[in-house]
Amino acid sequence: MKPAVFDYVRPQDLAEATGILSKIEGARLLAGGQSLGPMLNLRLARPELLIDISQLDELKRFEDTGKSWQIGSAITHAQLEDAGEALGTSMMIVEVASDIAYRSVRNRGTVGGSLAHADPAADWPLVFSALDAVIHVRGHKSRVRQIAADNFLRAAFTTELRQDEIIEFVDVPKPSPSARCGYFKFCRKAGDFPEASAAVVVDPDAGRSRIFIGALAGAPKPLAEVAKAVAAHGPGAATEDSLSAAIATAIPDFDSVAVRMHAATVQRAIQKAFSK
Repeated sequence: MKPAVFDYVRPQDLAEATGILSKIEGARLLAGGQSLGPMLNLRLARPELLIDISQLDELKRFEDTGKSWQIGSAITHAQLEDAGEALGTSMMIVEVASDIAYRSVRNRGTVGGSLAHADPAADWPLVFSALDAVIHVRGHKSRVRQIAADNFLRAAFTTELRQDEIIEFVDVPKPSPSARCGYFKFCRKAGDFPEASAAVVVDPDAGRSRIFIGALAGAPKPLAEVAKAVAAHGPGAATEDSLSAAIATAIPDFDSVAVRMHAATVQRAIQKAFSK
């Protein structure tokens, strides 16, 4: 199929982009286009206007603040994959980026595009929630908001973003050298979206212990009690029974097969974290 007719504009800066968004309700942002492109072709999305923000320098920042990484929303998955040792103790970001779909997708797909699209099976909403990241968004007339990553998704394909807002960058706290981080996802085949995923961050020096499960019907869910137990007693505290009970409580509509699949995924993520 072919897309429905739409207008196209490439703003010169972020202020112009948010200004256009505030005036045209049917406008959509275009960055990497790896999700929006197919939606346009299938006519699942029929915007009046496409606003191309892929070349805005303000969205391409990649800065080390000392305590955190500031990752611009137009940074591609491939750029993070290739960051290597530059990310230091945040190597989980590199590992996650390198396992997103295929290299051709990673070359174009962006961090901000993935977050704003809000597919429940996407990697970044889950990983940034576990890393306790903060999403910085900018609206019309330079209005700025900060949204915790674990509060950013309201539901499937629905976020806290307002009509005139654009994700500017993601502020990701640096794990301490003693931190344990692990990520695992179960896919039917390479490149697919996962059917179950989990991210683990146990950082005693920073007082942070977080375990989230993803690939759900909505936003990632925390397993706070399991995270506390693992931080206090090690990976052996995450038994199959305790995980199954925690997951069944967090997602009460899961059937037994889904509970076991997610429990096994969490265990694999914990194993990866504590095997390094």
